[in-house]
Amino acid sequence: MDERMSKVDVKLLELLVCPLSQGRLTFDRERNELVSERARLAYPIRDGIPIMLVSEARKIED
Repeated sequence: MDERMSKVDVKLLELLVCPLSQGRLTFDRERNELVSERARLAYPIRDGIPIMLVSEARKIED
């Protein structure tokens, strides 16, 4: 397992919601980010810390 991913607290991930849509997030292990399908945004996880800022999120293209 990638060391960066092992630092992510799984229980924390279950509590977080998208700050824009208030919707559920899914963890993309490959890209190490939290994805909001409803808002079409992916929030990065840096050093085990989810960066829950819309300005830092990657837009998901179709």
